[in-house]
Amino acid sequence: MLGLCDCNNFFVSCERAFNPSLIGRPVVVLSNNDGCVVSRSNEAKQLGIKMGEPIFQIKELVERNNVAVYSSNYILYGDLSARIMSILKESLPGIEVYSIDEAFLDMRGIPLQELQPLGLELCRKIFKYTGIPVSIGISHTKTLAKIASKLCKKYPKLNGCCLMQREEDIEKVLGKFDIGDVWGIGRRHLKFLQTYGIKSALDFARMSPYIVRKEFTITGLKTWKELRGEPCITFGEERMERAQICVSRSFATELTTFEELHQAIADFTATACGKLRRQRSICGEVMVFLLTNMHKEDAPQYFTNYIAQLPFATDSTLEILQSSVHTLKKIYREGYGYKKAGVVLGRIAPKCTMQQSLFSTADIAKEKRLMQVMDSLNNTYGNKTLVVASQGFEGIKMNRNHLSKRYTTEWEDILEVNCR
Repeated sequence: MLGLCDCNNFFVSCERAFNPSLIGRPVVVLSNNDGCVVSRSNEAKQLGIKMGEPIFQIKELVERNNVAVYSSNYILYGDLSARIMSILKESLPGIEVYSIDEAFLDMRGIPLQELQPLGLELCRKIFKYTGIPVSIGISHTKTLAKIASKLCKKYPKLNGCCLMQREEDIEKVLGKFDIGDVWGIGRRHLKFLQTYGIKSALDFARMSPYIVRKEFTITGLKTWKELRGEPCITFGEERMERAQICVSRSFATELTTFEELHQAIADFTATACGKLRRQRSICGEVMVFLLTNMHKEDAPQYFTNYIAQLPFATDSTLEILQSSVHTLKKIYREGYGYKKAGVVLGRIAPKCTMQQSLFSTADIAKEKRLMQVMDSLNNTYGNKTLVVASQGFEGIKMNRNHLSKRYTTEWEDILEVNCR
């Protein structure tokens, strides 16, 4: 059996863990630059606040209903996530971290009668040690375990853990589960299924295997089999590494000078290269794009991008940064206010395929050691402890007007207890 541990409204729950006065009150957490809603409490959902909705569009609703608004505090969320994953690792044969708030659980070999008590104990333990409520779904496949975890949020009587094991129970659940909410069903597949009158997960599971094989990708076929109880997405199965890595951001205020954009592009490039090395890959091209504020209809508009081919595929921040800055010089134009910019690494391949150009003068061995030191220091002492000079040290300014404290990682932000 496999399980899935999903943190409930994770970002909101992190804020509530250190501010109990938020419990029972509608709360939302915003994206970078306080732009869109990325996490909602159940109370906020009941008000009709949608995921991804721009905060300026619901300003009156927020004020009228006394909704608590927070900026994203990723340092706090990341630390609490690490603590939850640590608890899971200590209690189970193995886990597979899927995202900041989700992890698949290896429960193979655990007696069936012990699964439900174990799941309930994990929910209790995680809440006691971190203050974060979680939902744990257990079933025969990863896809079914995901569905089981969603049932926990819908039915509080389950106390956070749902064991979906009997065939008749699975069929009953799938019959009421919307096909659009099934893990692995994308928008394109959803439209196709709707034309066939497929509304529930059970409808999809009962589709002809001939049609599924003909119309769906390998991912869709795996989802179909998993809904039928056949494990196809194995535990620990390596996910396909990203074919592109994009780092971009909308700026709090428009950037107008080349120097400001240079620092931003350097920062984006360094971040993208860090991600590239973490997945043990190299890239052969880098694209830089610039975008003015399209909402300012009276201002001059300019959107451009340019792709530069690297002399040889690499994961070195120094080599890739040289190309991205050169590209920026090609596309930058004075007289515009740039609202968004980004860097995209392409032609990504496994690092084991790396081959230096015959005419390259780069010292690959030296740069490799330098990148290893940089990654090691940043992993140990915090992101951007060691940076390339062109990144600067202050970072890119963002609108974070509702930022909470970093309660678990900064001494000055530790909660004070009043013992009166």
